[in-house]
Amino acid sequence: MAKPKFKVGDHVRWNSEAGHVTGHITKVHTQDTEFMGRTRHASPDQPQYEIKSDKTDHVAMHKESALGRVS
Repeated sequence: MAKPKFKVGDHVRWNSEAGHVTGHITKVHTQDTEFMGRTRHASPDQPQYEIKSDKTDHVAMHKESALGRVS
């Protein structure tokens, strides 16, 4: 079983329709979960990360491959 690349509190960035967004991870999901009315598939090997935007109170969920660490 792979260890998640990121943890709660990590500062990350991702691409959105509005360009690059940065935020902090608030939760790591390792099993399927409901998010904004849809089932998001997650597992210990393919976690989904809940992230709160730095600029707004918006919360997004992304898989590991969509995220990059902010220094």
